[in-house]
Amino acid sequence: MNKTVNINLAGIFFHIDEDAYLKLQRYLEAIKRSFTDSQGRSEIIADIEARISELFSERVKHDKQVISVKEVDDVISIMGQPEDYLVDDEIFEDEPQHKTYSKSKPSKKLFRDTENSYVGGVSAGLGHYFGIDALWIRIIWFLLIFGAGTGVLLYILLWIFIPEATTTSEKIQMTGEKVTISNIEKKIRDGFDNASENLQKTGDKLKETFDNASGTISESVKNIDFNQKSNTIKSSSKSFFDTIADIFMFFLKIFAKFIGVILVFTGAVAVISLIISFLSSNLVDNVHIPGVDFNELSIASGAPFWLFSLLVLFAVGIPFLMLFYLGLKILVNNLKSMGNIAKFTLFGLWLLSIIGLIIIGIKQGLSYKEEAKVIKTEQLYNVTKNDTLFITMQNNDYYAENFRRSFHNFDEGFNESGEKVTYSQGVRLIVKSTRDSVAKIRIERSSRGTTYNVAKDRAENISYNYALVNNELKLDNHFLIPNNNRHRDQKVEVTLYLPVGSHLFADKNTYNYHSNNSYRYNDILDHGMESNFLEVKNNSLLCLDCPNNDDNDDDDFKVRVDINNDNAELKINDEGFEAKNKNSQVVIDDNGVKAKSEKVNVTIDEDGIEISSKQKDN
Repeated sequence: MNKTVNINLAGIFFHIDEDAYLKLQRYLEAIKRSFTDSQGRSEIIADIEARISELFSERVKHDKQVISVKEVDDVISIMGQPEDYLVDDEIFEDEPQHKTYSKSKPSKKLFRDTENSYVGGVSAGLGHYFGIDALWIRIIWFLLIFGAGTGVLLYILLWIFIPEATTTSEKIQMTGEKVTISNIEKKIRDGFDNASENLQKTGDKLKETFDNASGTISESVKNIDFNQKSNTIKSSSKSFFDTIADIFMFFLKIFAKFIGVILVFTGAVAVISLIISFLSSNLVDNVHIPGVDFNELSIASGAPFWLFSLLVLFAVGIPFLMLFYLGLKILVNNLKSMGNIAKFTLFGLWLLSIIGLIIIGIKQGLSYKEEAKVIKTEQLYNVTKNDTLFITMQNNDYYAENFRRSFHNFDEGFNESGEKVTYSQGVRLIVKSTRDSVAKIRIERSSRGTTYNVAKDRAENISYNYALVNNELKLDNHFLIPNNNRHRDQKVEVTLYLPVGSHLFADKNTYNYHSNNSYRYNDILDHGMESNFLEVKNNSLLCLDCPNNDDNDDDDFKVRVDINNDNAELKINDEGFEAKNKNSQVVIDDNGVKAKSEKVNVTIDEDGIEISSKQKDN
């Protein structure tokens, strides 16, 4: 059993076991001893610790993971041993240098190089990344900005999203070198050497200026002014574009905060509403998804209503809860993480809820598998060939008050006795003609179910009424089902067969119920025929009191043609078919077929076929 030590390495906390801690401590002490007399020692040590912290962070999978000796050995193999490097000035000469133990090829990382920048360091960073001079990158930007016109936006986006190389480790990674002890020291010492060289040059220039003050004052001043102006232009351009970037980032942050407020508000309102609806047991009434009826799904599942509501609560509420959390993360920078346990728990509940709702939806689909019909036909002896039948739809004053057909909606109401009823207005009215002498009515009740017998039982439980009083047929505009019966596409179809020659008067409240646009119904009562007296023809209705009605055989269709200079006539109506010319005639009607010419007569009827010829007189 090993002890665990908590350490702070470059501002990051790690859990490390005691053996690994002692090895890391010896390693850092050895590095410090190696740089005892080195210039910039504190900066070198700080950057080495920062790099070691980065390598540890890459290997830590979660907050509670403990760093072992293996991780420390991996870091040492990458960084190298202190004794492998010479730390005096000779390290920068042409003598051979030892390499680290890491076999991995160094890879470049994209950063902005602000030390060699004129605006934001994007061009210099891209130059390092692609291994070309930054001048060519700047030329490309010039062409994009003044040529294609898209360079400004692209530059601003890269400026925002590409991080700046601030640490020594990042500056080394930007050039593609390995972040080792030697390279960190070399980078820092290069910085000190460059600073010393710049100071030396400045001193020499000042000395030269003072020594030649008598003869070259104006020229020296010009040179000094040129250098100062160059530095001033560079500094001013950098400050200008930095200010633009700060302004842009300011508005970007405001927009992000605005999005965060919207997400927090939306998520909070949705979650609170769902919880209140669930507690008040009307969640499925308040959640609406196009094409989905939660009440139907609840009834189809056979599961307790509270369980179905709970599934809906989790399936809909958890995504809104995550939106609320995302909004808080945008608004609060240091918001504590939710934690993996909470995230996986919420995801598991959401997934189980979705699966449960899918299973319920499948069960509902299977409950519509089979269809069954119950048909009842009765004679209407009061309505014969010479009678007039009045048709009207009859509503209920306590429920089903309006006259509008609906096949998929089931509503609940109370009858005159105060009893609860479940009803639907899915009633279809069809009118057809018949050659029988007496009218008849056909009531078809249909429903669906998992099996044929189940569907038939539901169809038989449909209650539909009509009444024939004298010559007035009163049809209910609704039907009833048992309150505990499931809604499975129950509907009623009323087909009325009227004798040819009888008359019909349909009340205007039948308009919605005989809305049968499909040809398969063969309904002869069309829209617009309501509130008119109609005569029943063979497969049609003739309006007797419509405006501009022509009484001269409007149902006849006549065509006259000229054939071989002989006048011919073709007549088609509900009585039959007749074609004739000067010398011959063909008649097809209810009595049969008759054809005659100058020489032959042909008769086909119920008695058989008779053919006779005519003899000319001598």
